[in-house]
Parts: sequence; C-alpha cells; structure tokens
Amino acid sequence: MTERIFSTIVLTVISLAGIVYYPACGIIVSLFTLVGLYEFFYMVEKKGVVLFKPLGLLVGVLIPITIYWRFPVKEGLQFSFAVLGLFLLFMMELTKKETHQPILSLSATVFGVIYISWCFSFVLRIRQLPNGLMQTIFLVLVTKSSDIGAYLWGKTFGKSPLFERVSPKKSLEGAVGGFFTSLVVGVIFSFFLGSLASLEKFLGNFFLIIIIAIIAQLGDLFESLIKRDCEVKDSGKIFPGMGGALDVIDSIIFTAPTFYLYVTMMKW
Repeated sequence: MTERIFSTIVLTVISLAGIVYYPACGIIVSLFTLVGLYEFFYMVEKKGVVLFKPLGLLVGVLIPITIYWRFPVKEGLQFSFAVLGLFLLFMMELTKKETHQPILSLSATVFGVIYISWCFSFVLRIRQLPNGLMQTIFLVLVTKSSDIGAYLWGKTFGKSPLFERVSPKKSLEGAVGGFFTSLVVGVIFSFFLGSLASLEKFLGNFFLIIIIAIIAQLGDLFESLIKRDCEVKDSGKIFPGMGGALDVIDSIIFTAPTFYLYVTMMKW
C-alpha cells in the first residue's frame, strides 16, 4: 500500500503537469505510448510470437507526435500510410530466414499499435478541443476514480469474484464500488463547472459519466485478459505497487476514444 500511495502521488503530479501544460501533455502521452507499447510487445513475445518490434514502436510513437503537432493529414493520406505500413510489414515477413507464425506476428504488431498508440492518443485530441483543459481533467478524474474506487472497495468488501478466469483478484463489490466512485466524482466535478445548470446538460453529463465508469472497468479487464494470456502479473515494474505504464493507462485507453466521440458528436 505504501508503494502504491507513492506511485499515485508521482502519477498525480505527472498528470497535472501534462494536462495543464500542453507541451508536457505531448511528451507524457508519447512516453506512456512508447513504454506501454514496448511492454505489450514484451508480454506477447513471452508467448513465443516473433514481432516486428522496432517498426511497431516507431509507428506507435509517431501517432501521438503527429497529433501533437497537428499535422494536417487528410483521410486519403492516412489510408495511404496504413497501406504502406502493412506492405512494409509484409515485405519484412518475406525477408525472414524462417517462417514462424506470420499471421500472429503481423496481427499482434498491428493490434498493439491500434490498441495502445491510436487509442491512447485520443487524450491529445481531447486536450486540443476548445474546452480541452477541463474536459481532459474530467476524463482523467472520472476514469481513475473508477480504478481507485474499485481497488479500495475490493480490498475492503471484496468477496464475490467478478471474472475469475480473467482476474481472480477483481471482485463484484470492487466493480460496483468503482462505478459509484466515478459517478460521485463526476457529478461533483460537473457541479463545480456549472454544468448542471439545466436539466438537459445534467442528463448529458450524467449519461457520459455512466459510460466512462463502465468503459473504464472494461479497459482494465481487457488488459487483465492480455496479461492472463501472456502469464504475467504486471505489464512492467516502473511504478512500484502498480506495475508498468500499460497497467496505469489501460482504462484510459478505452475511455479516451469513447469520450472524444461522445463530446464531438453531442457537442458537449
């Protein structure tokens, strides 16, 4: 618990710096993307899958960098880059001396880039919105309060396994506690923002909080499923008591794109 508290303080400082100061946001998102993607590749390689790690890491870190600098990449050019990347991966597979699980090698490399780099980079897209500062704070607070609430409630009241085959330590009581913690934190934050002035605004915010609270736990469960499959406890050891970079951002990987799509479609 002492190690977890220390890591939480460090991560809080890093998060505040990244959210408030935009250049720091670009650096932090890029670093977490790079380290998280490396951890993912490392876990998959433990299963004996040979990945295209250097290319995957390069493409993975270029995604948040291009978003940070707001490069005007049109849809046609994005499609061209995607096709070129797949073609390059295929050519690299052909140049291997031995053929060893080519489908797994190609798919796991591409999946890692999409799952971690593309999804987590939506944090930068949210930060770039007109009201991006407060929206990013809202996203991180509601998402991470779910993680913290689930951990504390699970430690105190946890008895019923949630998904034992995925994560034996996660409990139904913890999941419920995490959900309601997100709900309370989200409503309080919305109150201070003055976002509850009208019934329509309140309902929109409340529905968004519910979505984030649920998606956050799904993101955590999905990473647990990957770790279970790769037979590892944590993705890394960077943050004592918490694990690696991927363990820290797993819930935001799911909530960031969900949040972005919601606020851009609903004009929140």
